[in-house]
Amino acid sequence: MLGGLGKLAAEGLAHRTEKATEEAVHVVEGVVKEVVEHAKEAGEKAIAEAFKKAHETGDKVVKEVTETVTNTVSNAVTHAAEGLGKLGQ
Repeated sequence: MLGGLGKLAAEGLAHRTEKATEEAVHVVEGVVKEVVEHAKEAGEKAIAEAFKKAHETGDKVVKEVTETVTNTVSNAVTHAAEGLGKLGQ
């Protein structure tokens, strides 16, 4: 009789242990899912920020090159006009 009770107790304990393990796995899965989602969001934000900075840097370079070319052409035209003016004297 006691052997049967021990077996029932062991089965009950095994069942409770299995349920507790399933619940723990479920909780861990939820935490992992949340961590992965946060990491994904952080990665997306970092990529967006990097593209934004690259675009801003590109815009700055284009502006600087445009200003340099404009100044160079303007100086060349001014120099040529002065040279022509001296020839006409």
